Parts: sequence; C-alpha cells; structure tokens
Amino acid sequence: MNQQTAALQCAYLDFESFTENFGRSQRTMLGAVCFTPLVNQSTVTPSGAPLAHVAMPAFDIAGSGNSTCEVWGAAGVFTYGHRNALHYGHNGEILFGMIQLPEADFDTDAVRDAGKTPLQQAGESAYRALFELIDELNFPHILRVWNYIADINGSSHGKERYRQFNTGRQDGFLGNGRKVTGSVPAASAVGFRAGPLTIYFLAGRGAAPIAIENPRQVSAYKYPETYGPRSPTFSRASVARLGGSDVLFLSGTASIVGHETLHVGDVVAQTRETMANISAMVGEANRVAPQAGFTLADLCYKVYVRHEKDVAAIHGELRRTLGPAARLMFLQADICRTNLAMEIEATAGHPMDFSVRP
Repeated sequence: MNQQTAALQCAYLDFESFTENFGRSQRTMLGAVCFTPLVNQSTVTPSGAPLAHVAMPAFDIAGSGNSTCEVWGAAGVFTYGHRNALHYGHNGEILFGMIQLPEADFDTDAVRDAGKTPLQQAGESAYRALFELIDELNFPHILRVWNYIADINGSSHGKERYRQFNTGRQDGFLGNGRKVTGSVPAASAVGFRAGPLTIYFLAGRGAAPIAIENPRQVSAYKYPETYGPRSPTFSRASVARLGGSDVLFLSGTASIVGHETLHVGDVVAQTRETMANISAMVGEANRVAPQAGFTLADLCYKVYVRHEKDVAAIHGELRRTLGPAARLMFLQADICRTNLAMEIEATAGHPMDFSVRP
C-alpha cells in the first residue's frame, strides 16, 4: 500500500522519534496521543492538530517507564478546530477527535441533584460532544474509540468507577439516539493513576464499519447485571472499508471466555488466552471481509500491563506466539477488572511506522 495515498496511517513512535520527525509528521497528522509518566494535558501542534498527553508510561521489557506517541495520519487537505473542549482534525474522509474533561468540573449541585456522579456526567458529556461533532461535520460512522479513566478500579460516591463510566457512556449514546447493542463502535477502556477523563476517536464518511463479535465470548453489551447496572457499550472489533482497503480495529481484549475471567493470578496463561481470543476475532474479520486476509502478523499490538514486573513474561509469551518481528507497545494501565493482569488491543490494514524500542 502506498504510504502517501492510504486513507489512514498510523505510527507508534518512541518520544525521541516523534519529536525528531515532528515537522514532517505534522504535514499528514490528524492527531496524536503521547503516553508519558509526566503529565496529563491536551494541546495542539503549531499546525492546529490535536495532541493529548496521557499520564501512562510506556514500558520496555525491563519494566522501565518512558514516553511514546501514537500518531494518526492521512493524506489530503486538513482542517483543524475545536468545539469547546473537543479538539479535532480531519480531511475529506477521516476525522480524529480528542477530549479531556476533569471530573472536578462536574462536581456540582446540579449533577448531584440529577443523581449522577462527576465521572458519570463527564462520560455522558464527552460522548454527547463526540456525537454532536460527528453530526455537525458529517462524519457519521465512528470507527474506533479509546477511553482512559483515572482510578478505574476504585470507588467514589459509593460506586465502582468503571461502572459509573459505563452508565455515563451509555447515557451519551442514548441521549443522542444511538444504538447501544449490535452495531456499536470498537473501543477500549483502561485506567491510569490520576488525571482527566481522556477520550479520543476516529470517525469516517464512507461505508459503515462492520461490527464483529467473538464466538468465544458473550458480547460486552449483553453482560449480566453482576458486572454493573449498565453494560459496556462496544463491539469486540470492527472492519472498516477506507480508501479501497479493509482496516481492522480490535477492541481491548483480555482473558475472558463467555463473560468470566480465566487464569486469575497467572499472567502467562492470561496472555495465551487473550491471544486465543484475538485469533478468533481475526478469523471472524476474515469471514465478514474475506478479501482482507488478515493475519496475526499483520496486527500492531498495544499491550496494557497492570504490573511492570509482568512485562518480561508477557513479552516472552507474545514473542513465542507471534515471532521476533511482532510490533508490540507496552503501556502501564489498570485493567477494567481487578483480576485481569493485562489486555491487548490492535489494528491492521493501514501503513504503520513503528519505532518503539522493545
């Protein structure tokens, strides 16, 4: 595929490579997110492209924390702007959007009187803003969403925080007349220590993506109420047709079969089970888009790891499964269930510049 003419491009770059190539990358940048041990903040580049910093360190295989950046790009003429806290960049086909909302902004009497928590309201407000933007700019199809939630496993206002977020997210969908089952976007939701709710997304103008479910798992939006009063609103994966190519967006995937966590306390077995789930979804993607011919080797993997001591073991298992050429980026994150030690998301079908040092 021609790097210059591809509808969508991605790069996972160590921070040094990102800064060294910043001027060149701006010419094709829709938006970027830098994961760093330092700070959470949103900003824009000199060209106006959105750039978020998330306080989530990247790991090398020794478990040392550093910074790395995820850059989404394309070809064509770019428009950049913002709608209140939501910053965006787009060309004629693809939209990248990013929003960061401090929960303190929603700790108000009005929110309390409505029976909501600050995180729940922040999640609802973020998704309402997302849907209003894609409607206003005419990018009707959400391709992929990333959600980063402070203290995701903790409790506040007497409720588990991930459950609060799921309620707010679903209210955002319902409040904008969107479906909450079936053809919902691929997504992930993981946690970091502290900072604003951070959400970024890709949306498109072409054909609607095909939502994919995992035959080994219960669909997340059909989870029983033991996991919370509102189910998570995402599909396990999706395939989008972009510029004549099929692009696979794999949601956050973990060691879950049916709806239950397996291999609690065994990080290598959880990694193996996660890869079995990913393999099943690649098979489903090829069933709905047989011309794509996705393989595990095509994927670029973002690996979320709860404990830095587990990085080497997870890395070894993934190399055993995928081989030495696999593209793996490790980030420290809290997984949505406390009994999960790791989670993986991935993409394929677009050009990838990968310079993260192992």
